[in-house]
Amino acid sequence: MKHLSLLIKPASSLCNMRCRYCFYADVGAHRSMPSYGFMQAETARRVIDNTLKDLDKGDEITFAFQGGEPSLAGLKWFEDFTAHVSRARGEDISVHYAFQTNGLVLDREWAAFFKKHDFLVGLSLDGTKGLHDRNRLDAEGRGSWERVMGVKGLLDETQVEYNILCVLTNELAGESEKVWGFILREGIRYIQFIPCLEGLPDDDAPPGGAGNQGLRPPRFAQFYSRLFSLWLKELEGGHYVSVKLFDDTANYFFKGIVSSCGINGRCSPQFVVEADGGVYPCDFYVLDSYKTGNLSSQGPEEIFNSPLTRNFLEEGKTGEASSRFCGECRYREPCRGGCKRMRRAMYYREGNFCGYRAFLDKCLTRLGEALERFF
Repeated sequence: MKHLSLLIKPASSLCNMRCRYCFYADVGAHRSMPSYGFMQAETARRVIDNTLKDLDKGDEITFAFQGGEPSLAGLKWFEDFTAHVSRARGEDISVHYAFQTNGLVLDREWAAFFKKHDFLVGLSLDGTKGLHDRNRLDAEGRGSWERVMGVKGLLDETQVEYNILCVLTNELAGESEKVWGFILREGIRYIQFIPCLEGLPDDDAPPGGAGNQGLRPPRFAQFYSRLFSLWLKELEGGHYVSVKLFDDTANYFFKGIVSSCGINGRCSPQFVVEADGGVYPCDFYVLDSYKTGNLSSQGPEEIFNSPLTRNFLEEGKTGEASSRFCGECRYREPCRGGCKRMRRAMYYREGNFCGYRAFLDKCLTRLGEALERFF
């Protein structure tokens, strides 16, 4: 049984916010076509048809939508998309939907649509008002915290399933207690912290807009080590909060399950679909030189088996003797240097310090014990 996942950008890099650390705006600026605009209805239908043709009885597919800001494509675009999927899919193919959003245009009509089609929504929210409004500004330069919190309340009220996605800047990483208090006060059950990234040194890579907010490995270790103690204390009191890094680390080290791309030092095959149907192997590398095909004219199997995809996956075996420091590390074999795009933010940068190693040294044993006791 196959489980295929597409990450579709129906509004390309278009967005109604001007976040100070947005990496995808920089990605667009470093392509020959900064934005592909809105995905046309015919392109969407061809992407659906070409994808479903490669699936068999019992297979599963997830259509995930991201941007830029995907809601700018309009609710009708998504109604047409889901309607075509319903017409085109086989009876024995399971379909799932996910939607990553800043939330600014969501209303009750959107919430009803998400509920009807069982969408899992990822809502971008950087914790408290002060932390959030420092970086997550709208097109007029105003903070967005109060509006996003209103959307969170709407999702709670309408019982739409959602996760919170929080960008872990260097500043926010020093506020573990403040962030954890916010999580508890707001009844957040699922949260993922996404490292704020600087640009890659490669000539064709985005330079990044993070500035001094780009996460550093010592801050990564400080944040997660302290957060783990707070999380464990809450767990011991009978209250579980899903923190994605803790879940992924437990899955990998104690269950042998790779639930996060790059956690084992290798890239996993992905299908990131731009608005023209173009396919890229990773959301961090939606650049001209990494384009692997086009789902409006090809099927996913053909694209996956292309030399360009294979080259990217080979290139993604990043931790094999990638540094002298890795060679001396007790976690070398399972880790292999981690995700190559995340490396300078959470693993190692220079010298003899690795943020992920420091986190594992402090927390891995206790995480295993918690897994045995509470799960």
